[in-house]
Parts: sequence; structure tokens; C-alpha cells
Amino acid sequence: MKKVLEKIITGIITCSGFLTSVVILLIVLFLFSEGFGLFSQKTIEDGYTLVVNKSNPVDELNAKQIKEIFDEDITNWKDVGGTDEKIMLFRFDDMQKFFTEEELGKNYANADKCIEKLVEKNKGIIAFVPNNFIKKDFTGKKLEDHHIAGSEVFFGNEWFPTATPAPQFGFVPLILGTVWVTVFAILFALPFGLAVSIYMSEVASEKMRKILKPVIELLNGIPSVVYGFFGLIVIVPLLQDVFGLPVGESGLAGAIVLAIMALPTIITVSQDAMLNCPRSQREASLALGASRWQTIYKVVMPYSISGITSAIVLGIGRAFGETMAVLMVTGNAAVIPLSITDPLRTIPATIAAELGEAPAGGPHYQSLFLLGVVLFFITLIINSSVEYISAKNKK
Repeated sequence: MKKVLEKIITGIITCSGFLTSVVILLIVLFLFSEGFGLFSQKTIEDGYTLVVNKSNPVDELNAKQIKEIFDEDITNWKDVGGTDEKIMLFRFDDMQKFFTEEELGKNYANADKCIEKLVEKNKGIIAFVPNNFIKKDFTGKKLEDHHIAGSEVFFGNEWFPTATPAPQFGFVPLILGTVWVTVFAILFALPFGLAVSIYMSEVASEKMRKILKPVIELLNGIPSVVYGFFGLIVIVPLLQDVFGLPVGESGLAGAIVLAIMALPTIITVSQDAMLNCPRSQREASLALGASRWQTIYKVVMPYSISGITSAIVLGIGRAFGETMAVLMVTGNAAVIPLSITDPLRTIPATIAAELGEAPAGGPHYQSLFLLGVVLFFITLIINSSVEYISAKNKK
């Protein structure tokens, strides 16, 4: 009976492990399939097209050029390879500015002929109109629409997924914002974390250690939204006053909040690594005439360096994947940060803020999944680094 029970329990554990592995694999496959679907989407908004006069030599424009034209940063066709002709912008919403209700007809029945007449009349025009109003015998010229390229996504400098007529999916501001706030968070947290871990493992009495350890572990269990509220109410106004900033929400505020959140991880792992240093090595160092601090600096820390490095990497992982706290205090601006006091936006915050509003299956939706793929690879690298360092420490 006992052997049968053991076999049943073993089978349940095996099935649970197998099902868990399959579910994780399916989640990863879903993430990748949705994310890389972005590259099958067209540059111009779905259901619309760009048309120009048939005499215009320009045949296609990339997403950046389209945005600059419709933002009126580019006002002459010669800047995009055309002739010296002023660009005339036309959106479908402008129909009533150019035509009367009689000309357009009931329910825009004559809209296709009106658009064709307008395009034929103006050599410098570029019109952003629905596909169904461009007939086969259209006398103008449709600009070629290409698929979204990987270079536009991974090296693009602008994140504006709701822009028309060509959304911008540049990941650079989001990746830089994430790296920027994480690096400064670790720079702030590391000195304090190491100092506390050295104190708790080498200096503090057993009684003090029993008091501090639960407090530090409690910090690790506080929800991130609470840290976000603390940052929003205390840190943001303080930074605004100290640095004279127009707004206190900035990368610096995010770095400080993330540093506080990463401290428990750094302290706990570093302390455990230092406590693993053999007592004989400490006693040998002291017997040779070294002071307590010389022993800590020249014996304990070199012995524990792999564990301390693991603590740093785990702290980076904690900071890199944080969402809510960062979303609340960094200003949520998808721009390339030039200073630590500038507002910025991170990858996890972008996914959390925009996924609920993105139409399922659309390019915006798929771009957020692709951001998830980027975050997946970064997390994979961090976790692999921890495993490598831990394995090295065991050797």
C-alpha cells in the first residue's frame, strides 16, 4: 500500500512538473508569435492609403518621412527625393473644407470623384484617404506601402503608436529609459546594501541581527504600488524643490524608488554570502594581526565576491522588471532621456499603461508583445548570469 501511494504521489508531481513546463512553453510561444506579427503589418494605418499627383516622382516614403510630412517638419518634396514643390497636406476629415455638401453627395457618394479631382489639380498634394474611395481607374498615384521593418522598430527614436497616418514604433526611448533608471537605481542601492550586509554579518550582535533581518525581509513583501505612492507623495515633491524641476516625476525619482525596492534583495543575498565565509579564515586573519575591518575587506569580501555579484544581478533584475512604482514616479514620457532628472518611460510601464487600450491584433497590440519579447531576453540574460555566478561560487 505504501509503495502504491508513493507511486501515485510521484506521478502527480511528475504530471504537475510536465504541465507547468508545457504552460510556460505555450506562453513563450504565444508571446513570440504575437510580437513578431508586427513585422507583417503595413506602415500606413490599416484601411487607408496615401495618394499623390501622377506627376510626382516619389513612389514611396518610410514611416519617419510620413510623420515629418504630416507634422509639417518637411514642407517641400525635394527633401524626400521629389521636385522643388511645396507639399500640400490633405486628410479625409478636410473634405468639407474643399467641397460643398452638394458636390460630395448624400453619404459621401461622390467622395471618390472629389478626391480624384483634387489630387489631379494639385501637383504637390499628399492625401491620406480610405482605400475604398480610391477606384481602379484613379488618375493619381498611390504610394507604395511596405511592411514595418525591424530597423524602424529596434533603432527607431520615437514611440508614438497611435500616430496617423504612420504609427511610430521606435523602441530606443523605452530601452534607454529602462536601462537608465535601472543603472542609477543599482548605483544608489549598492553602497547602502553592501554597508548594511557587512554590518549585519560582521558587526551587529546576534540580538540586533534578529531584529533587523525580519524588518528587511518585510520590505521585500511590500506591494510595489505602495512604494509608488511613497515616491509620488514624498520623493517627487522633494526632488522638485531641491533641483528646481518643472515636474518632480523623473528618472531620478524612479531610480530612488527602485533602489529602495532592490535593497532587501541585495542585503539578504550579500549577507548570506558573507556568513558562508569559514570562521577559520576570519580567525587566521585576526591571528596574523589584521584588524576587524582589514579582515572584512581582504578576507570576507573576496571570499564572498561571487555571492555579492549574484546579489547585484538579482537587484538589477528586480529593478528592470518593476512596473507600477516606476509608472507612477517617472513622468511616463516616451522620449530619449538626456539627464537623470528628465521624465522617461520604461518597457514594463509602457506595456502596463497601453496594453488595455491597444486594439487586439493590431500593430500597437503586437508592438507591446514585441516589447515583452525584448524584456524576456533581458530577463533571460540576467537569470543566466545569476546561474553562472552561483555555479562559479559553488566551485
